[in-house]
Order: sequence, then C-alpha cells, then structure tokens
Amino acid sequence: MGGLFSKKEHDGGGKKKPEVSSHDKAILELKIQRDKLKQYQKKVDKVIVLEKERARDALKAGKKKQALLLLKKKKYQETLLEKTEGQLLNLEEMVQSIEFSLVEQKVLEGLKSGNAVLEEIHKEMSVEEVERIMDETADNIAYQNEIDELLAGKLTSEDDAAILAELDELAALGAEEATLEMPAVPTDKLPERGEADGDSQVAPAAKAPAGKKRQKELVAAQ
Repeated sequence: MGGLFSKKEHDGGGKKKPEVSSHDKAILELKIQRDKLKQYQKKVDKVIVLEKERARDALKAGKKKQALLLLKKKKYQETLLEKTEGQLLNLEEMVQSIEFSLVEQKVLEGLKSGNAVLEEIHKEMSVEEVERIMDETADNIAYQNEIDELLAGKLTSEDDAAILAELDELAALGAEEATLEMPAVPTDKLPERGEADGDSQVAPAAKAPAGKKRQKELVAAQ
C-alpha cells in the first residue's frame, strides 16, 4: 500500500505548469501597449481639437505667440502618436516572425522604449495645460516659455514649416470670418437733391388755385 500511495503522490507532484516563453511575454506586452495607445489616443485627440480652437481664439485676440505655441504642441502630439503606432506595428511583425529568437533582444528593447513613449503620451492628455497657454499671468508665461524650449528639440524643420503654414491658414480663416461678420453696405441708390426737394415744391403749387379763388370771392362781396 505504501507503494501505491507513493505512486499517487509522485504522479500528482509530477504535473508541471506550462512555462511562459519570452515569445508569449512579448505578445502579451505588445497587446497591453496597443490597448494603452488606443486609450491614450482618444484622449489626446480631444486635446488636439481643443488646441486648434484655442489657437484660432489666440489669433483673433492678437496673441500670435500663444497661437504658435499651441500649434507646436499639437504637431508634437500628432507626431508622437504616429511614431508610436508605427513602432508597435513594427514590433508586432517582429514578434510574429518565425525568426523571433534572432530578434528577441531588439523586441525587448523596443517594448521598453514603447513603454517610455506611452508615458510621454500620457503626459500630453491634460486639458488644463491648453488653458495655461492661453493665460497671460506671470506663472503661466514662464510655463509657456518652458514648453517652447522643450518642444524646440523635438520638432524637425519640416514640422516647423507645417506649423507656420497652419498658422497662416488659421489667420486667413479668421480674417475671412471677420469680413463675413461686418454689416452689409447699402446697395440702394440715394435720391438726387432735386428729387428730394420735389415734394416740398408741389404743395405750394397745389394751393395756388385755391388762393386765387378766395381773392375773387372777396372782390365779388365788395
């Protein structure tokens, strides 16, 4: 009997949990990063829309510096989302490759980098930061200068050109809207001076016959 019990114990203890391979871990980590990116993207998209609206408001108020900063921030966010999405797609292709073992180290480094970028995207989801750029208090002006310096090294010359083009486009749109809001100029022809005085000259002429008739009645009565 001892042998029977010992066999059962041996069989029960012999079951091992399936090991999670580095490949499985990479797939799981990729899924987590993709889900985070989708979640962050929805929130950042709302911030981007708000930034463009505030840039238009700033231009209307004559605050070109704030408008330019908002568009720089918007461009950086768009570039960041696009870059992260492309990086995740590239990692996904590498993970699905049959030669995963050869690129495993690159994938792990890419996943680590992806987490860092996602953290950076997470910082860009604040609506309050957009409003701080519009505010002209001393503290917020210092904050605006800080943001401007941070973005200076993260945008390419092509990005800068695109930002200036968008700024000009918003300025032109604002000028067009301002023109449409102006009161319409009258198109009716103004009456000539002679025509305007005509009514006042007709009345005495109409009364003249009545005056002569009255004079004749007075003469007859005498």
